[in-house]
Amino acid sequence: MAFSVETDARLTSVDITDQLAAAIPNDLSTGIATAFVEHTTAGLIVQENESRLRGDLEGFFDDLVPDDGHAHDQLDGNADSHLRAALVGPDVTIPVRDGDLALGTWQSVFVLECDGPRTRTVSVTTVGK
Repeated sequence: MAFSVETDARLTSVDITDQLAAAIPNDLSTGIATAFVEHTTAGLIVQENESRLRGDLEGFFDDLVPDDGHAHDQLDGNADSHLRAALVGPDVTIPVRDGDLALGTWQSVFVLECDGPRTRTVSVTTVGK
């Protein structure tokens, strides 16, 4: 199963918790769900969905990795996006309990877009019974 995510800025986060929950098969009671973003300039994170924190996270990655001065920039100008995505990683694995994502009270799943705006593909694989 896969779904698309539209992003609207170069560095932003998009909550995909509902799309991921909808990808859990109806007959899966207990197991795991792994989401994987099929791109090298975006990643997946589990974090609280609070607007100021999301802004802080985006600012953190912007400050941590400078926009320019990287060798790959000579090719296509987006080395910063690759480096930010490498820090985050392309996947998350979440337990499934009683047919639902077993996320904590304040946890949500986000695509961290590092080279937008773009359309991103997230694939979901589930295992269990």
